[in-house]
Parts: sequence; C-alpha cells; structure tokens
Amino acid sequence: MDTRLLMISHASTAAQRAGRFPADDPLDARGLAEAHAYAARITPAIGQGAAAYVSPAVCARDTAAALGLAASVDVGLAEMNYGTWQGRRLADLAVEAPQDLAAWTRDPDAAPHGGESFSNLVKRIGEWLDALRRVADPASKHTRNVIAVTHAPVLRAAIVSALGASPVVFSRIEIAPLSTIELRRSSRGWTWWPASQ
Repeated sequence: MDTRLLMISHASTAAQRAGRFPADDPLDARGLAEAHAYAARITPAIGQGAAAYVSPAVCARDTAAALGLAASVDVGLAEMNYGTWQGRRLADLAVEAPQDLAAWTRDPDAAPHGGESFSNLVKRIGEWLDALRRVADPASKHTRNVIAVTHAPVLRAAIVSALGASPVVFSRIEIAPLSTIELRRSSRGWTWWPASQ
C-alpha cells in the first residue's frame, strides 16, 4: 500500500517571533488566528479518512485543533531537543556562547548545548517514517493518507531522510510556520512531492 504523508509545521508562537528556542509554548492569539486561516486552505488537501498525528508540544496540539484535526499524540514527532538552550534567546547565546552556536548551526553532528543534534533528529524521524510504513495494510490497493502536525526542524529532517541526503544540507532548508511538505511512500521508497494545497 502506498502512503501519502502531509507534514505541517505548527503556527507561529510568541517565542519564535522573539527569537527564542521553544520551551513547549502554546499558540498565542496571533498564532491561533494564523492556524484558523490556514485551515480553509489545507482541509481540501488532507483527503478523506486521513490518519492524523501530532507532536506532544502544546503549540502543535493547538495547531492541530485549530485545523480541525482529531490527531493522536505521537512522541516520535516531538520537537528537536534543545537541551539547556530551551527557552533561551538566540541573540543572548550569540554573545554568551558564539562558538557553540556557530558549530550547532553548521555541523549536523554538533549538540554542544546538551540536546539533540540534527543528525540524531534525522535518524529519529527516519525511524518514525519506517514505523509509519510498517503500520500500513500491504493488501490494500488504496493510498493511505496521513497528516502530521509537528515542527520545522522535524519537516527538515523528514525531507533529508526521504531523499537519503546528507544531514549537512539541513541549514539550506527553510521551513516557515504552517508550511506543508508532502512525502509519498511507494515500492521505491519515500519521495518528496510539491505539497498539493
């Protein structure tokens, strides 16, 4: 059975707009308004009977609810672990730990802040994609539609994993709030498609 996966990055948070690493922040009024406006555009692309999953983070769950999705929480879709940088401002870290911050932004294996490296995130999301494939019914002739509401770094990691690319390219992939990517799984593996919305 083929799988069509739409992955959506959550709506913007006040912390994002302030240049802070996330700390399980809820959506504020602006983020909720963005998500509600986006719902009208994304709903036709979701498809009938889509299985819906969401990161455990509050902002992702708020986004899924605003999109009208009855999504199951899946820890595999969790935000990247920022370790001791969680909730900290990028501008402050650029002054306090410029070398660590520079290494983390350029080296996919760097996790000097005690969190998760991008390479480890790619591995985690690749395992999530493999698990998603395994729960499909191989006897079914229909495409299985799945939607996942998660975080920008997770979408980047999914693209890198699907393409079998080196995690070194992570800094060249930009994912804005409420961006959607489409991945499809067939007999030849995962492929990245333009999101059809």
